[in-house]
Amino acid sequence: DFPDGLFSAGGKSDIEGIFPPPYFEWFQFNKEFTEYTNLEECISHLCQYITHNGPFHGLLGFSQGATLGALLLGYKAQGKVLKEHPPFKMFVSISGSKFREPSICEVAYKDKINVKSVHFIGAKDWLKLPSEDLATAFHDPLIIRHPQGHTVPRL
Repeated sequence: DFPDGLFSAGGKSDIEGIFPPPYFEWFQFNKEFTEYTNLEECISHLCQYITHNGPFHGLLGFSQGATLGALLLGYKAQGKVLKEHPPFKMFVSISGSKFREPSICEVAYKDKINVKSVHFIGAKDWLKLPSEDLATAFHDPLIIRHPQGHTVPRL
């Protein structure tokens, strides 16, 4: 299952010309990535989706989806969400990043997330450094680097 974001994407999409519209996003954020709009709503929606359609063995996400997937795994590890769902076995992050708001970080990234993880990080990605930072939130992450930018790489 690959659920779409809840909200119509604002601005130009990086995937125009590759996939036809419509384009979606999970939440909105400020320039510093420290304030979020609609985040709680999307967390609630995804938890309901996972509970209703799962169980799932793992999570895979690109950009906001990867950032949100890592947040859910961190929150689950701390007992904040998905308490009845079996432990996730794997996570694939493509151009993901950590949330930066302190109250989120103090919970989601309090301890290393003990889920096998693969992190695809692009050399030309504007989220290269935040993607590397996200990988440090996981125990023993596998990092795959590619020469492209903010995209799902063709390996």
